[in-house]
Amino acid sequence: MSVRITSLSDLAALGFDDIIDARSPSEYAEDRIPGAISLPVLNDEERAQVGTIYVQEDPFKARKIGAALVARNAATHIQGPLADREGGWKPLVYCWRGGQRSNSFASILSQIGWRADVIEGGYRTYRRLVVDMLHRAPLPHRLMLIDGGTGTAKTRLLHHIAAAGGQVLDLEGLASHRGSLFGMVGEEQPSQKAFESGIAMALTRLDPARVTFVEAESSKVGDLLVPPSLWKAMLASPYVEVTAPIAARAEHLVTSYPDIVDDADRLARTLDRLVKYHGREVVGDWHELAQDGNWAGLAHDLVETHYDPRYKRIRREAEPERVLDLADLTDATLAEAAKALVASV
Repeated sequence: MSVRITSLSDLAALGFDDIIDARSPSEYAEDRIPGAISLPVLNDEERAQVGTIYVQEDPFKARKIGAALVARNAATHIQGPLADREGGWKPLVYCWRGGQRSNSFASILSQIGWRADVIEGGYRTYRRLVVDMLHRAPLPHRLMLIDGGTGTAKTRLLHHIAAAGGQVLDLEGLASHRGSLFGMVGEEQPSQKAFESGIAMALTRLDPARVTFVEAESSKVGDLLVPPSLWKAMLASPYVEVTAPIAARAEHLVTSYPDIVDDADRLARTLDRLVKYHGREVVGDWHELAQDGNWAGLAHDLVETHYDPRYKRIRREAEPERVLDLADLTDATLAEAAKALVASV
């Protein structure tokens, strides 16, 4: 049976045990419904082979070869990842457009006795809903931005807000990027489409009537663009400014970037990118601090000389709704500030 989805909320409320992406591995890697498991009925090579035969030789021959491949791959999945599924298991299957790949697989699963359905229109239907939410319609959510200079532990504060019962949207987590010069968190960033999928499904789980806290970002997080509907909402939203002593911020940066500290070549390349802003002499001093292992001194200099002047140039014209002037950035202090913020909204 085909399931018609008219909103992302519908998808979240359907109550299937698993969502199965029957597309090829490369299609899955680019984007998928968050939480979907990859059980391709045709791998990339097989899909290309069947498509070529369909166009260049004979559609009937292509369908026959495709059916054999689908049956073989479905058997592998049933004997492997699906071997422990009980009789009452309910999967929702999708492919690119809700066509032969998903319907063939769902039919086989249904013949076993599982209650398998397919998404009408497949991934294209889902992607259209994401685009409608993040590119076309205004967001209904009430946002409160968490702003402040580099090293003010905004992401950690966001996590404490969530622990205190507040609603949060963690853009840096969804983008696998820390939003600064040293950015990446040790893994590749997702594709733009996958980033938008994560944002859309996260927003779907939030109550628009309640305030959602979001870390203030530029229009890009690493190489990824904040989608336009969200960006417009962020520009129009009030913000909380976080301040803390430079020493506390430097300590936070050192503990937050162990991957950078442990990778001398990466750190050197990153510092070299700052020559155009500060000259070779200043950057040379920073290289010396790094070579000496003086991480706190390096972080202090970067905050004072590079980050804070840049932040002052781009800070918002509007006054903050509230200033959190923190004496330190310990978890206890951040937890207390988070509770106060949640209580204030």
